[in-house]
Amino acid sequence: MTPVAPLIRPPRPRPGAKVAVVAPSGPVPADRLEAGLDILRGWDLDPVVAPHVRDTHREFGYLAGTDEARARDLQDAWCDPTIDAVLSARGGYGVQRMVDLLDWDAMRAAAPKPFVGYSDITALHEAFAVRAGVSTLHGPMVAALTFLKDPATQESLRATLLEPETVRVIGLDTAHGLIPGRAHGITLGGCVSLLAADLGTPHARPSAAGGLLLIEDIEEEPYRLDRILTQLLRSGWLDGVAGIALGSWADCGPYDDVRALMLDRLGGLGVPVVEELGFGHGPTNLTVPLGVPALLEASADTGTLTLQVPALT
Repeated sequence: MTPVAPLIRPPRPRPGAKVAVVAPSGPVPADRLEAGLDILRGWDLDPVVAPHVRDTHREFGYLAGTDEARARDLQDAWCDPTIDAVLSARGGYGVQRMVDLLDWDAMRAAAPKPFVGYSDITALHEAFAVRAGVSTLHGPMVAALTFLKDPATQESLRATLLEPETVRVIGLDTAHGLIPGRAHGITLGGCVSLLAADLGTPHARPSAAGGLLLIEDIEEEPYRLDRILTQLLRSGWLDGVAGIALGSWADCGPYDDVRALMLDRLGGLGVPVVEELGFGHGPTNLTVPLGVPALLEASADTGTLTLQVPALT
């Protein structure tokens, strides 16, 4: 079983850099998009909205335009040498419909750049890791309410993008060990239901062995989370994982029930588990780089993820 390997870290965007905003998944509320663009401008970045970001699919209103248009926007932004980063506008659903429409030979040939998103964007984090070998940022979307309203969420992304050497220890004060211990590994993960949905697809990551797995989700009742985690366990995908960090479980039922489920399903792996690290669909969504070496530390009182290298070069 080949362990998870570190990925290519893209360069940081510089002041005045052009950053593309794309919508690989669901339609984007116009007012929230404009508010998010203003935040980026306040960071001395020059956001460029991709042509189809404001589209809505004529037949399926949960999609931001056609699969082909969403894929073209992302590919064009990634392959454009004048664009220094690519940020997702929102999640929802739709990446799995468009990810195989991307020309991954062209994507690999382009210079790597920061790519940011979470939730449904997890499928693209996995694709960039497996098919392009590029590290990405699990972080807030430009039109997400958390990004618009929460200063800690904004600052985490700003610092990670523009001053990555200042962001080495990740974790809110709420974080602590569900299962104590220390583990080194390469970060990976995202929305756990999307990770499970990737299983069996042609380019799926074969295993999380050697990785520090970050998982979170929203609106999945405990029995559905049980099914998702059990599927990952039964498939062998979690065999050899080095450690696990849990983010938010918004609207997934009483947290005591979720916590008991995590102990039940993950306790047998014999690895440290940190809970409430502070990423995902919660009130604060810290930016976490995927594909970089890190140290996970879990104790009764604290839980931290310490990056061994900056997220970006």
